[in-house]
Amino acid sequence: MSILESFILGLVQGLTEYLPVSSSGHLQIAKELLGVELTDNIAFDVILHFATVLSTIVVLWPAVKSLLGGFFSFRKGPEMTYALKIIVSMIPVGIVGLLLKDDINALLASDYVMVVVGAMLLLTALLLLFAHYAKPRNKQTVSWGDAMIIGASQAVATMPGLSRSGTTIATGLILGNRREVVAEFSFLMVILPIVGESMLDLLSGNLASVGVGVLPLVVGFATAFVSGCLACKFMLSIVNRGRLVWFALYCLVVGIVSIGSYIF
Repeated sequence: MSILESFILGLVQGLTEYLPVSSSGHLQIAKELLGVELTDNIAFDVILHFATVLSTIVVLWPAVKSLLGGFFSFRKGPEMTYALKIIVSMIPVGIVGLLLKDDINALLASDYVMVVVGAMLLLTALLLLFAHYAKPRNKQTVSWGDAMIIGASQAVATMPGLSRSGTTIATGLILGNRREVVAEFSFLMVILPIVGESMLDLLSGNLASVGVGVLPLVVGFATAFVSGCLACKFMLSIVNRGRLVWFALYCLVVGIVSIGSYIF
């Protein structure tokens, strides 16, 4: 992989991680367009995801600090409860990651992956449309049940092309949570799973088999981090304004094009 290719992939990851358009789907589309073939797609993607997780921590540092303080205070209270709900929401994606990682990696390397990406982008568009027309109830806090359901939606969003942020935010909105509340919850709940998977890959030596040189890897990581910071702030503003429907139209178009690229 060249430095330019890693820069482009890092930019794609950073800009699309927080926008409800599927970073995994766009990464796969970008790889196809660039002709990039990797030994381990998931390991490389995890590195870029780790960069955007760091951008989440930077942008949402006050919330992260409060979350950590509440959890490690070991005292019952709103902060501790919120931290435990975040942990509960991460259980489904942890199970999927442990049981289906190899299957997802095989799917990413399959000949028909663009069909899967396109279909999942269409599903993302449908979810965003449902969220747009859902009757608002403006719940002030994410309930225990909502945390589990949103967590399950994050697990389903491991499918390439199904937007994680779009799926979790749309699910939270459909459940009646306030926009700013569910957006922050969505961004915070992904931190530990990505950090944990990155550490496991590092300890197991999987990162050495990615097939990417050190310099391209650093460039991709840095690009994903910087662009991720910008995209995270932008997405928080977009969610609060309630304009997710435009992303539904975008996902609809890209999904159709992705499927068409395989058929034709």
